[in-house]
Amino acid sequence: MSVTHGGAPAASGPGLLAGRVAIVTGASRGIGHAIATALVAAGARVAMLARGADALRASAEPLGALAIPCDVADEASVLAAIERVRRELAAPEIVVNNAGLFSLAPLESQTTAALRATLDINLVAPFILARAVIPTMRAAGRGHIVTIGSIADRATFPENGAYAASKFGARAMHQVMRAELHGTGVRTTLVSPGPVDTPLWDAIGPDDRAGFTPRARMLPASAVAEAVVFALTRDSAVNVDELRLSRA
Repeated sequence: MSVTHGGAPAASGPGLLAGRVAIVTGASRGIGHAIATALVAAGARVAMLARGADALRASAEPLGALAIPCDVADEASVLAAIERVRRELAAPEIVVNNAGLFSLAPLESQTTAALRATLDINLVAPFILARAVIPTMRAAGRGHIVTIGSIADRATFPENGAYAASKFGARAMHQVMRAELHGTGVRTTLVSPGPVDTPLWDAIGPDDRAGFTPRARMLPASAVAEAVVFALTRDSAVNVDELRLSRA
């Protein structure tokens, strides 16, 4: 059990987010699906966003969540998704920017198109979503924007040029949001895990590559989801600025 300010034990368990409307991007699998599952278990009304409509609906239906096919790299698609959330649920009080693109290549062979695609999904998309919800959250005096970062938002690795650039940028944008929203009642949290065992690694095969963490030693996606719920359920006077997760 965690402790909030003043030494009081922090509550945990179902119902803590009862009735609160949450958006999770990249929610059809991996970390995003784990986060959506944890938010539903905590009582939130969750809208799950992802590009693949069939996979998204298959993931959302057992949770009773709202599935909204959405290309987060397309501003019109994002704004339409937010409007649907407002129409079918309510104004979102929680946004988890999780959708991400990860590829490996040395800088000299990294294409400009691949760099732009990574920045669009990992940096521009969270900007679009945050910019769209902040005015309503600010007016209500409450809300929480969670950015899913990475060990690569602070550390650099070979072949990580595009991904690291996008994640360093996302961390900087989180810090700007935190400064701009301080005192408004709107909270911001950066959750930055080390390697997480998700389908993202299927095409990379880290177990067979020198210098990579074997999948058996990676964090489970549920650990990231638990960190997100922890940040969201602190006392309203407490902002969890950053959580950095590693395998014990």
